[in-house]
Amino acid sequence: MRILGIIPARGGSKGIPGKNIKLLGGKPLLVYTIDSVKASELLTKCILSSDSEEIINSGKKFGVEAPFIRPAEFAKDATASIDVIKHALEFFAASNEHFDAVCLLQPTTPFRITGLIDDAIRKFEAGNFDSLLSVREVPHEFNPHWVFEEKNGRLQIATGEKNIISRRQELPKAFHRDGAVYLTKTEVILQENSLYGNRIGYIENSDADYVNLDTEADWVKAEKILKTKS
Repeated sequence: MRILGIIPARGGSKGIPGKNIKLLGGKPLLVYTIDSVKASELLTKCILSSDSEEIINSGKKFGVEAPFIRPAEFAKDATASIDVIKHALEFFAASNEHFDAVCLLQPTTPFRITGLIDDAIRKFEAGNFDSLLSVREVPHEFNPHWVFEEKNGRLQIATGEKNIISRRQELPKAFHRDGAVYLTKTEVILQENSLYGNRIGYIENSDADYVNLDTEADWVKAEKILKTKS
């Protein structure tokens, strides 16, 4: 299976200005993801998709390919990840280079267990999934069967059930996306305009250190994680 890795790194971050090349533990944030890519043996190719020449130059310095500058229309605050992916696929298709699947690797989730990317790819291929996500288990107190949503001034169980599950032991496992790995078949992306499709696999990543960098508070958390590691 030919798999295109894409590292999306827009230049216009507002929550943490310049975050993709801001130094975290002495190296640009982007480099944590590049290092994970270098450890992978199963990605056919991996590229950096950015609208920023500064980010592109930084990425190339640390060994990732950046074959284009992402057009401004695909680098807005509201630009969806799938549009970034489709742009990259169309770029390569124009040169008659095609891929069976895409692996989206977000720099904002920098801490990946060694081998996570290849483990995800193996499971993705073996399971014949439309997509596969890296996930973390939701603590039982936040399980959707114990979560309420508001409707017309009243609360109802978020799952739509009439009766709440009373015992923690009876709760089904629930997971949330952690952003470290998204794998999707190209045909699902192009034909269904979806990153998920119908058959969604998962690889659990609950044992890795976790932060999703969106705010300055998240950055402080990441720095604390690195200090603990060292």
